[in-house]
Amino acid sequence: MNTKVTAEIDVATPTGRRIFKELSQHKRVVTFIYPEPEIKTEKTYTLDEAFDIVGKRLSKNYGVEVKID
Repeated sequence: MNTKVTAEIDVATPTGRRIFKELSQHKRVVTFIYPEPEIKTEKTYTLDEAFDIVGKRLSKNYGVEVKID
């Protein structure tokens, strides 16, 4: 009979690290599946958009008209 068990172990705790270390010694019967890291997507700007933002911030902060071409 082929039976599999899935468990989540919190390796941030000492007990979790101990369990992980113990299981990693049994490479023939234990397979670790690591979760995909969460990717935070941020807005990307074109070069022209970035220059516009910088020009607006400079104009606002220093009270002068700044145009970057």
